[in-house]
Amino acid sequence: MIRRTRGRDLRPPRSVEPVEGFLKLSLQGVPHRELDRGLLVEIVLFAVVLTLVVVVVRSCRTTSGDVIRSDRTERDDHAGRATRPATDTAVRPSPAPDRGTAKTPRAVSTTIRGAAYVLDGDSLVIDKRQIRLFGIDAPELQHPYGKKAKWALVSLCKGRLVRAEVTGQDDHGRTVARCFLDDGRDLSEEMVRMGLALDWPKFSGGTYRALEAADARKRLWLAAARQKGQMHVWKAYETKQKAAVGR
Repeated sequence: MIRRTRGRDLRPPRSVEPVEGFLKLSLQGVPHRELDRGLLVEIVLFAVVLTLVVVVVRSCRTTSGDVIRSDRTERDDHAGRATRPATDTAVRPSPAPDRGTAKTPRAVSTTIRGAAYVLDGDSLVIDKRQIRLFGIDAPELQHPYGKKAKWALVSLCKGRLVRAEVTGQDDHGRTVARCFLDDGRDLSEEMVRMGLALDWPKFSGGTYRALEAADARKRLWLAAARQKGQMHVWKAYETKQKAAVGR
C-alpha cells in the first residue's frame, strides 16, 4: 500500500545496487562517441606526461654524468700538475727572422798541425791531408833538382811539428797553406832561399821573388817554363827522357 503525505511518494527505498550496476546505470545516458573521445584524450595526456618524465630523467642522468667526468678531469689535471716536474717558464727571445741571407756552412778549421810527410819539393801531408806550399813552385821528382828539392824539404821537417794555415785550394783540389816550422820559419821561404824552388807571382803576389838566387830560374828552367805556360817544353823534355831510357 502506497502512502502519500503532502504529495510526496512514501514508497520504501529500493535496495542499494552493486557498484558495477550503478556505473552502467549512470553511464547509460552517455553517448558512445563521447566515451571514445574522453578515453582518447586521457591516453594522449598520459603519453605526453610519460614522455616528459622520460626526457627529464635522461637529462638528469646526462647532467650528472658530465659533472662526474668534469670532476674526474679536474682531479686528474690537479694530480698531473702535482707530479709534473717544474719547468722553466721564462720567456725566451724568439730567433731573429731570416732576412734572406744564405746559410753559412759549418766553420772548418783553417789551421792544421802535426808531423809532415814530404811528397816532393812543394807538397806534403799533415794529418792525412795533402797540402801544397803557398806561393812557390819546386821541380817535379823526375825533373832536374827534383829529388834534391824533396830531400831538402825532408831535412827541414824532420823531427818537427808543422803548422799549416790554409789559404784555399789549387786546380787539383789540393789544400794550399802557408806552412811554418815550430820555430816560426816559413817553409816556402826556406825552399826559395836554398835555390830549390821559385817564387810563383801568380799566387804569391811576388812575396818570395826577392829571395831567389840569381841563377835559380836557369837551373829550374822547367818550373820557369810552367809558370810561363810553355808546357811544350815539358813535353819535349819528357819525350827526350823516354827515348834515352829506351836505348
